[in-house]
Amino acid sequence: MASPLPHPHADTPIRLLTRGDLVPCANLCEDRGWPRDEPRWALLLSAGTGYGIDDPEGKGLMASCVMTSYGQGLAAIGMLLVAERYARQGIARRLMHQVIETAGETSLSLYATPAGRPLYEELGFEAVGRAERISGRFRPTGASGGGAPAASGMTVRPATAEDLRAMLRLDAEVFGADRTHLLARLPAFADHLRVAEDEGGLVGYAALWPSDGVHVVGPLIARDTVTAMALIGSLAQATDRPLRADIDARHEALLDRLKECGLQPAGSGTTVMAYRSPDLPGDWTRRFAPLTVATG
Repeated sequence: MASPLPHPHADTPIRLLTRGDLVPCANLCEDRGWPRDEPRWALLLSAGTGYGIDDPEGKGLMASCVMTSYGQGLAAIGMLLVAERYARQGIARRLMHQVIETAGETSLSLYATPAGRPLYEELGFEAVGRAERISGRFRPTGASGGGAPAASGMTVRPATAEDLRAMLRLDAEVFGADRTHLLARLPAFADHLRVAEDEGGLVGYAALWPSDGVHVVGPLIARDTVTAMALIGSLAQATDRPLRADIDARHEALLDRLKECGLQPAGSGTTVMAYRSPDLPGDWTRRFAPLTVATG
């Protein structure tokens, strides 16, 4: 029996990406029809570890991937992209093998598109959840309150530097891991940052950051749906752009409320997948949306 043909570019080296790769990374996104989002790449490459394969023809990057580690045996994988001219040549699989090997015994998570899910399943990832992407012009209703206090004794206001410590404590409890190295960069990355508090302290926070003509809501951490809606309503008042968010599909009440306010499903959503651990840490009931799907 003849030996299988080797994959083309099997010997092209995988290297670490740096901030000097922001433009090639953005070009790779554009090649695949994604927003360029250079500021998001800057965030990812400063808080995580980027892996890339250079185009042997000197046309920027052939492929990319980013792993964001959170300690405590957890890391998120995102931005797995292969240039269209090199698609379906085993490059994504090779890059994922490298990342999985580098991760060692660390549990991994990612948000898979329908196109990417078969590869991740073959590599041993299991579906553990789903996120629904919604987008549109936010039109406050009587129920949403348009950003007004959503419950007696609770207020929503712009975050200050003095709020960061409390935000980090709340986030670690809800996310299940320490994201200080990521969230400390959030005030510079986001256009707007809100916190919700009552007499007992902080009960939620949310950020709004720009992407391709819209403003993305994320992360969104809140004690309940009412608090989440109050945070989104407050952020919506701060922008004239459409909103976008990737909401955990288990939060059906929030999705229903947002649809009443004009946001609609955008695309087929993503599947949350995990490797080595069937359960993600933290409290999903208070985790409504990720900062970005690339960071888990």
